[in-house]
Amino acid sequence: MRPRASLPVSTSGRRARRRTAAAAALLMVAGLAGCSSAGGGSPSSDAPAAGGAASESPAPEPVRLTTSFRDARAVPIDAPVTVSATGGTLGSVTVTSAAGELPGAVRDGSWSSSAGLEPGTEYTITASAERSDGSSVERTRTFRTVDLSLDEQTYAAVAPLDGETVGVGMPVVVTFDVPVTDKALFEKHMRVTSSPRQKGSWYWLSDHEAHYRPARYWQAGTDVDVDLEINSLPAGNGIYGQEDRRVSFHVGDAHVYKVNAQTHQMQVFSNGELLRTLPITTGKPGFTTRSGTKVIMEKFDQKRMNSETVGINRNSPEAYDIDDVQWAMRVTYSGEFIHAAPWSVGSQGYANVSHGCTGMSTADAGWLYAMSRRGDVVEYTGTDRRMTLENGYGDWNLSPAAWKQGSALS
Repeated sequence: MRPRASLPVSTSGRRARRRTAAAAALLMVAGLAGCSSAGGGSPSSDAPAAGGAASESPAPEPVRLTTSFRDARAVPIDAPVTVSATGGTLGSVTVTSAAGELPGAVRDGSWSSSAGLEPGTEYTITASAERSDGSSVERTRTFRTVDLSLDEQTYAAVAPLDGETVGVGMPVVVTFDVPVTDKALFEKHMRVTSSPRQKGSWYWLSDHEAHYRPARYWQAGTDVDVDLEINSLPAGNGIYGQEDRRVSFHVGDAHVYKVNAQTHQMQVFSNGELLRTLPITTGKPGFTTRSGTKVIMEKFDQKRMNSETVGINRNSPEAYDIDDVQWAMRVTYSGEFIHAAPWSVGSQGYANVSHGCTGMSTADAGWLYAMSRRGDVVEYTGTDRRMTLENGYGDWNLSPAAWKQGSALS
């Protein structure tokens, strides 16, 4: 399946899918192999020769292979394909498409696929079986899976990116472009492993988004593997997983920045060591900066900041439009950044004069920007306005016990 954008799309035009448990028989009958007489006569067959006596041994039972679908032109993608035999012993089975071989194995005399099927795809079954007289037969058959529109498939966008190095506060963020209503089934196929091992769990913010985090911040130096085995998995309401996703990332040094809006200072810690204390300013009355744990989500060496994007009308005395704000790092969806604010240097360390952002000198902001990465933690205190779970990567504002309750398997 081809990748999709991570923004939600319409789910109109879905078609309900119906599984079929009945099996369709594929008759595979072959004649006995001929053998030459010692005198070089003509090959014999299962039928008696003209004028001769009939064979005393009965013809072996025909071999019949059965598959797990009724209609070979519209095979559902959410059930395994199975192949079994009567009248003989099933041998090798391969099921292939243009993309390659479908994984599967023979167990207890029956072959079963172990991976999801692709929609709208033609497959070829090649199977062999051994008959009671020791001879073997082989036949091929084809089948085609049902077609699905993009509205009937959900694609999982994953953060962090594969190979990315992130901070200790970075959650695994999975965003589905079409809603997942069978969250429990999906979560069973969404695995996160870490080295060194750290226990964690998923939290579903909505039908479109699930986050994974450990009980505490990741340990610095951790390697994390994310394995979403959701290809063709039923998501509910006639929707299926579009493709499996696998991502590996690395957790770098433990950067934790502590901002106190009352003292107007930021303490910068790396692996527990205090590197510097920076004078800052935060939000003034009416634009109070949120207290709580935030995580750096994205970085811009230069960014335009316009007050209309945060709900301040252009005609308001509080309006602003600055084209080239330097060293900007986003910590909330609602528009809070850490950035250079040379216009407020006189207030930094003394007063809160911003519209909610954390401002500092250009030199200090550049130094902090250079060492920071996505996933670094910023802990805010000193205000009565609370950070919320959904306003960015607010995952760490829930206790471990409360976080576990967000799992579909809790």
